[in-house]
Amino acid sequence: MKLLLHGMAPILGGCLLLSSIPSGFAYQVTTPAAQPTPQAVQQSPEQLRQLVAPIALYPDPLIGQILAAATYPAEVVEADKWMQQHQGLTGDALAKAVDKQSWDPSVKALTQFPAVLGNLSQNLAWTSELGDAYVNQPQDVTQTIQAMRHLAKNAGNLQPTAQENVTTDGDTIDIEPASTDEVYVPQYDPWDVYGDALPIFSGWDPYPGLYLYGPGIGFGLGFGIGLFAGYDWGWNHWGCDWHHGAVVYNHQRFVSHSRTIVNRNTVDRNSRHSTLNSFHATRMNSNHFSHPSGRSFAGQATSHTTHTLHAAATRHSSAHVFFHGGGFHSGGFHGGGFHGGRGHGGGFHGGGGHGGHR
Repeated sequence: MKLLLHGMAPILGGCLLLSSIPSGFAYQVTTPAAQPTPQAVQQSPEQLRQLVAPIALYPDPLIGQILAAATYPAEVVEADKWMQQHQGLTGDALAKAVDKQSWDPSVKALTQFPAVLGNLSQNLAWTSELGDAYVNQPQDVTQTIQAMRHLAKNAGNLQPTAQENVTTDGDTIDIEPASTDEVYVPQYDPWDVYGDALPIFSGWDPYPGLYLYGPGIGFGLGFGIGLFAGYDWGWNHWGCDWHHGAVVYNHQRFVSHSRTIVNRNTVDRNSRHSTLNSFHATRMNSNHFSHPSGRSFAGQATSHTTHTLHAAATRHSSAHVFFHGGGFHSGGFHGGGFHGGRGHGGGFHGGGGHGGHR
């Protein structure tokens, strides 16, 4: 019996050893490998030129308002729709009504320029990418705007006019209204005014009163800004710090708190993953949207709206634009070509003087 036990001892020991091996293998297989943190996808110089081309020749404070508002695309659409529904409001009555809204100050500021607000709403894919670029690449965006101004100046299309002052400080070109009470938004072809024709941003649709066929820069009617001066979102509260690459609001760097545009340079991997899940869930339910503020709106998004939102989200593989929504409707979206249908009180008229020709 002792001999038998001694003979079985090695066998039993071997069995115990073999029985422990599978669990060791299982542990190795199920242990997840460390995943690298996704890196922020940057817009290329060519993409940045496409994004800033439609606004690079606007007055500095207006560019500040646009870049800031572009980080709130859902509110832009909501504000544009609200403006269409309240076209009877003008002057101080309009300012008071706008001031009561929950929109970001930059979006409120653009109600002074209905055509500009309408353009941002109509070209929502472009607006969303412009806002994303400003949040994630502010220095690149502002430097590109300055580079585009130099191109337009060298092409003979950017010079002082009766409507605006164009001054140079070193390598910086500043554009300010010639009047303290009235602002003229220039009209031009953003794909031609800079000398060398640029590729058109995919799906970009010229907005009535902001687009000028042919070379040079034109001006329509001016927008009075005096009635809005008493509000903290008015004209004099905005600007651009070209040297530090930032929008200036109330003498400080503007910081967007948008829940629509993701700052990919600061969010961690888990929150980024959650954001992308939110985006995909929204795309799956593209016929209904609810605003980030929690408010919901009746109505269904049309195929034009859905297509525009999908274009904004899928232009880059990072899928960095997502919408909790906000009453997206078909009124401001078009599939292509030049449209002259809708207008707002105090809007632009075509024509006017030209600021320069090549």
